[in-house]
Amino acid sequence: MLTVRSLLDDAWYERYKRISHLNIRSSIYDVTDRCNLRCKGCFFFSSDEHRAAREETDLGAWEKFIDRERARGVNLAILIGGEPTLYLDRVEAFYRRLPTYCATNGLLKVPRDRFPDMMLGISLWGDEDDERELRGRDTFAVSSRHYAGDPLTYYLYTITPRQVGRVERMTRRIRDVGLKVHYQLLSNDEGAEGFNWESSRLDDLRHELDGLLERYPETVVSARYYHEVLTTGRLFGRPFGWDECPSVTETMDTRQPRPKRLIRFVRWASDLRTTHRCCTSATRDCSTCKDGAAHMSWIMVNKHAHLRSARDLRNWIEVYEMFAKLYRLLPW
Repeated sequence: MLTVRSLLDDAWYERYKRISHLNIRSSIYDVTDRCNLRCKGCFFFSSDEHRAAREETDLGAWEKFIDRERARGVNLAILIGGEPTLYLDRVEAFYRRLPTYCATNGLLKVPRDRFPDMMLGISLWGDEDDERELRGRDTFAVSSRHYAGDPLTYYLYTITPRQVGRVERMTRRIRDVGLKVHYQLLSNDEGAEGFNWESSRLDDLRHELDGLLERYPETVVSARYYHEVLTTGRLFGRPFGWDECPSVTETMDTRQPRPKRLIRFVRWASDLRTTHRCCTSATRDCSTCKDGAAHMSWIMVNKHAHLRSARDLRNWIEVYEMFAKLYRLLPW
């Protein structure tokens, strides 16, 4: 019988042991329904999730809610929006109670004296031209000034089809300001013209990302296996979609039989009562979803499927390590 120990040499087994005790129990929280950008293709606004609930404004209610989440077993709070940095008091309520990750567009600087060890992920949607077309401005010009050299900040680079063959330039710019980068793909929820994926472009992108990981190992936080699963949308021949997604809110998951999924995962709206279907959008066609975190989680929850060979298990370990680094559960 194949086991973790039988498949790994001593060095890889030590890496496995380092992640095996993490016992991640994450959930996602809409800190606010407001944003200081309106990006074409943002799932939050394209699906009208900003209208799903009336935003809770009482900080005491947020604090009590977060205490209940901690009692529910959550040990990683992933803060999104809207734009969370518009309400730093709510962010701080999480930060003082739970390990906290904050996704931001970087236009407002998070004060490090107030949040000295909170991991920040800055959204980036391509180069200057793509950013201006999809987001209305070149956000990198602002965010890179705010966060240059910050050891707990990285760019979450959402690659568009137009960026294929040109990802290296922005990767170098990120390196040159002393930050790291993680890649995911645009799902184009609003059907912006010229931003839909074709299989040939995804194949080209996979090879491009593999090369960037090799050339910029100190900057790119990624794994070749992640690139493969993300660009093909397949795991051991199974296609990604509703029947496979691990990031469905637990209380809304009616699938039978249930697939492997994140334990106790819930995505909460800003009224602290309403929940959303999944980590992205209830209006998105799951078969077209290219969300990076969902694909990472898909790999992670399917550990036993990777107990087929040493190579498969090492691939699983590398993706798990990548996730843990992105959320500050392991050091870079």
